[in-house]
Amino acid sequence: QVQLVESGGGLVQAGGSLRLSCAAAGRTFSTYTMGWFRQAPGKEREFVAAIRWSGDSTYYADSVKGRFTISRDNARNTVSLLMNSLKPEDTAVYYCAADQYGSRWPNTFDYDYWGQGTQVTVSS
Repeated sequence: QVQLVESGGGLVQAGGSLRLSCAAAGRTFSTYTMGWFRQAPGKEREFVAAIRWSGDSTYYADSVKGRFTISRDNARNTVSLLMNSLKPEDTAVYYCAADQYGSRWPNTFDYDYWGQGTQVTVSS
């Protein structure tokens, strides 16, 4: 079992930046593929970014490529999402997720554990 807790959400103006963090409780965090997803009001949850267990491979949704950066620190059991040049359409609840087997890459939908989410609101 893995517990994931997101933090770092908030209100920011368009063009601004935010850094989300996800703390994981679990002995084998370093073997998991980790991902970030988001869900805007009235929309389905969508993939944002993923990072392999080693941190050497990342993958992004086209909508955030070049603006967002995913990273991880296996020694601290954390994964982060740095979001730059934020747009109002980035407004959503952002979720951290863990894929314990890492058999699929890139993994844009098949995750085993999910956090509770953190709200990001971008004002125009």
